[in-house]
Order: sequence, then structure tokens, then C-alpha cells
Amino acid sequence: MRLTHYLTRSSFARLARETRRNYANDCCLFFNFLWQRGKNWCDAAPDDLLDFEDWRRWSPRNPERIGGSKWNRELAALTRLYKWAVRRRHMAASPVTEREVMGRRGEVVRVPAARATDVRSSNVKWLTPRAYRLWRDVGLRGYGADGRRDTSWRGRNDDRNAAYSDLLFSSGVRRSEGGSLLTIEIPEFDGSSRRYVDARLAREVTKSKRERTFYIEAESVRAVDAYVRTTRRTVIRRAQTKGRYIDRDGRWLVVKRSGWRQSTLHICDENGQVIERTLTSLGIEERQRLFVEGENGPEPLWLWLAEDGRPFLPHSWEAVYRAASERCTRVLDGRVAQPPYFTPHMARHSFALKMLVALQYAMDRRFGLTPEERRDFRLLYGDVWRLVKVLLDHQSEETTRQIYLAPVSDLQVRSLLLEETDSDTTELLSRIAAVSERVLDSEAAS
Repeated sequence: MRLTHYLTRSSFARLARETRRNYANDCCLFFNFLWQRGKNWCDAAPDDLLDFEDWRRWSPRNPERIGGSKWNRELAALTRLYKWAVRRRHMAASPVTEREVMGRRGEVVRVPAARATDVRSSNVKWLTPRAYRLWRDVGLRGYGADGRRDTSWRGRNDDRNAAYSDLLFSSGVRRSEGGSLLTIEIPEFDGSSRRYVDARLAREVTKSKRERTFYIEAESVRAVDAYVRTTRRTVIRRAQTKGRYIDRDGRWLVVKRSGWRQSTLHICDENGQVIERTLTSLGIEERQRLFVEGENGPEPLWLWLAEDGRPFLPHSWEAVYRAASERCTRVLDGRVAQPPYFTPHMARHSFALKMLVALQYAMDRRFGLTPEERRDFRLLYGDVWRLVKVLLDHQSEETTRQIYLAPVSDLQVRSLLLEETDSDTTELLSRIAAVSERVLDSEAAS
């Protein structure tokens, strides 16, 4: 009962859905560890946490040991739970002991004493656009190493998966942000010559809880539009025929849109009452309930649909990416120097690197700015690091520099960009990949 109150009545319930899922799994691991010792979760002591850390991180008897980053996340989940338990007087003291450290602004803050300091970004990888296209075509579209369609390919939802992946790679949005989009939030493809189009991310689906503009390559919008008009339409018709949308529990039917940019939805809820909600205030769970009345009955507004016509949930994309990477390994082993693998979060890393190089190239090359003009430009608008930070929706520029763009910092890529050369952005990224084992390109095997 106490854990139920924690999950539903504390600040835990207001965390992002993915965070709640991860934290719940992390806590369950510790609970299992305690139960093997004959203890309940509220009987935990500091020594139990120390032994648990040893098991998770260093014990030779554990075949799935974790690193510092993963441990710190598990520790954050336990810290949140046990602080709540102490405040509610379910426990006298938390098993998570703390120590005082100096914060970024010189203030004294308290952090878990067991917090790992060996957190490294060495597992972070980047793909060049060329390597990404190879991964997408082979892993998601079923092409062979020769660039032709594999006749034995039996993949499903090829255009959906490729369109979603292109959207992440070209925009840098997070997995859950891109995975919870509605059809009405995707710009209409107008066939113009613009390379990028802008769209809005709702406040309640972003990690920062701030509404923001993001930019998508026009080709990615074209791919999404093609998916909506073909595969998605077929899936909806099949679901309608089987009656999957009729009398669905908790369904909200959007009957009208109004306001600025049509962002206010007038919704007929499950009780037949008309309520108003703004797009930006709708969380991931609420978005899954939204429908509109189509020609053949109710249709979901959720953009990405599973084969049964129901929403394809954001966390499900991990399995799609994993299967695509495994296929690349099978098909490309021995054909390229390093078969590419990819994850949704790597899309953000790769987008950040691509945009840094492209923006720096635009400033230093295409604009033909002198050193003095570049200095003035930075004073007025900030440097390209800050621009990439904004695009990624980071709180700190330090995160952008130290983690997402580490190869650029390590290699002092600015000196590469300022050399006298006519190289374009693609070539510059390939040159970075040639001297960094963490930036993957798609050169053939020797």
C-alpha cells in the first residue's frame, strides 16, 4: 500500500513516463536483492546498498555488471524513493547516505555518497550521414550490401520505421518526443525548395517541460507524408474493419480545433462531455486517447501506429533499432570496415555533430566572414555551440560540449574547418571520422 501511494500520490507520478518506467525497474532490482536477504524494501540499511553496489558493478559472479552512468541512475531512483519514505515516516533513515560537495555555482549541495565518479562518455558513438543511410537502408529497408533490395527480406513497416528514424536523425529530437507526435503536428509537405521546415514540440512531451520549435529536413517530412498516405492508411482501414476503434475505453474524440495555430482541441471525452485542451498540455498517455472522425469511422491522431492500428509506443522503438543493427552486422560483416549500429539516442549525438560542423562551415565558409566579423557575429548571436545547445534543448552548454560533441572537443575540429579547402560538410564529417574511433563512417573493408 505504501509503495502504491509513492507511485501515485508523490512527485514520482509527475515524472516523464519513460523515467517512471526506468526508475520502477531500478527499484525492483534492489527489492529483489533485499528479498533474497529476507528483508522488505523498508528494512534496507546502508550496508545493503553497499553490497548491492558491489554486486551490480564489480562482483565476478555477476555476468551483467554495469558502469558508473547506469549505477548513478539506479541510485537516483533509490534516493528519490527513500527520501519520500523518510519524509512520510515509513523509515527512520534512508539507506542512501549523502555527502556534501561544491556545486557548479559555488554552492554546497548534498549528493549520494555512493555516486560513481567513473562516468565516461566513451560508449557514446556518432554516425556520419553516409553511415546512417547505410544503416537505415540495410537495417530498416532490407537492402543488401550491394545497394539492392534483398529479395528474401520479409520486414514489415519499412516506411514507418525509416520515416521515424529519418525524423530523429534530421531533427535531433528525443525518442519519446518524436515517438509521441500527432499527425496534426507534422508540417504539411508543400513541395517547396526549402531544406528545413519547422514544427513545434508540446511542453508535456519534452524532457525540459518547455514547448519549443524543432527543425526537420524537408526530405524527412516527405517520408513521413508518404507513410501517412500509404502504410498508415492501410493499417487504420484494417483496424476499422475489425472494429478496434469502436467503444475503445477512454477514447477522446476531437470535434473541433480553434485558437492560435489551431492549437486548442475541443474534445468529446468518454463521458460525452466536451472539454478543451491545448496541444502543448497533452502528455504522452493522453495523446494515445485522441481520435478524429474519418470517412470510415474514428481514426487515431497518434502518428506512429503498430500493425494492429494501435499507437506504437516510444519505448518500442528500441527493439526496432536493435533488430536493424543486428541485420547490418549479418549483412555487412566483411563488406565494410565496421558495420554500423545505431540507437535512437545516437541520433541526437549524430545530429549535434552534424549541425555543429554545418553551422561552423556556414559561418566560416559560405558567409565568407573575416575573423573580426566572426567575432561580431558571436557577440550578437552566440557561437555555434550555443546554437546546437538550443537545438538539443539542453539546460547546460557543458553537456553539449563534453558529451554530445566530445570528438569535436578532443580533435579541436575548428582547426580542421579553417584549413584552406573546398570540402563540404559531408567531407568534413568524413575527415573527423577518419581520426576518431567514436565517429562511424561507411568505408569499405580493406
